Amino acid sequence: MSELRQRQKPAKGSNSNSNSNSSKSAPDEKEAGGIRISVLDIIRVLVTLVIASCGLSFYMTGSESVLWGYRPWFTRWPVLMRYVQGPLNLTPAELSLYNGTDPNLPIYLSVNGSIFDVSSNPLTYGAGGHYNFFTGRDATRAFVTGCFKEDLTPDMRGVEEMYIPIDDPAEVEALTSGEKKTRREQDLRLAKQRIDKQVTHWQNFFRNHQKYFEVGRLVGLEELLVEGEVRELCQVAKQQRVRRDAVGKKKQGKP
Repeated sequence: MSELRQRQKPAKGSNSNSNSNSSKSAPDEKEAGGIRISVLDIIRVLVTLVIASCGLSFYMTGSESVLWGYRPWFTRWPVLMRYVQGPLNLTPAELSLYNGTDPNLPIYLSVNGSIFDVSSNPLTYGAGGHYNFFTGRDATRAFVTGCFKEDLTPDMRGVEEMYIPIDDPAEVEALTSGEKKTRREQDLRLAKQRIDKQVTHWQNFFRNHQKYFEVGRLVGLEELLVEGEVRELCQVAKQQRVRRDAVGKKKQGKP
């Protein structure tokens, strides 16, 4: 009996060991049977999504872009080269060479002293293009007045009259000299604000365009602008002027 009891004890112990071993192996089996996501799996999913997005963009934009129309500046070779070489400083005489007549030179135009490369659109700005007259010069005045023949110049003196309302002579006579001066100063301030807004609009048009980019600054304009008399407002700009009473009705919401 004692021998049997001694033999049974190891058997009992072996059962406990086997139970403990089975209990220890149970979590391992559960862990092996569960879903485990590694960092590599996450990277694969992200890469797949990026490739799918690029392919869909390429299809939807007519093979024009894989980034849904977004083109970082560093992906455009001419822009990158200009960034590496640094901005250009050209005089009006030097800028005149970049007017599209020389196929070996890029096509430049300037707005308010900022020079932009428009070579990517030769049908419009190249020789024979509809807007070739803008190239090789700073024609800021024409961008504001709309007089493409008369105002291809950076000289903005006198453009304020374009935005100053036309007064009724009888009404002006009724004003005191102080009232006339105050009105004139206010008109000039508002007119200059509208001019600045127009100029900024055209600068941003070329600066933020997908095909054009800024290359530098036009220097030596100060000497050019101090020469000669103040230019007369062109006919197209004169026709855009409105009567002061019409401006008052517009502010009041009257037809």
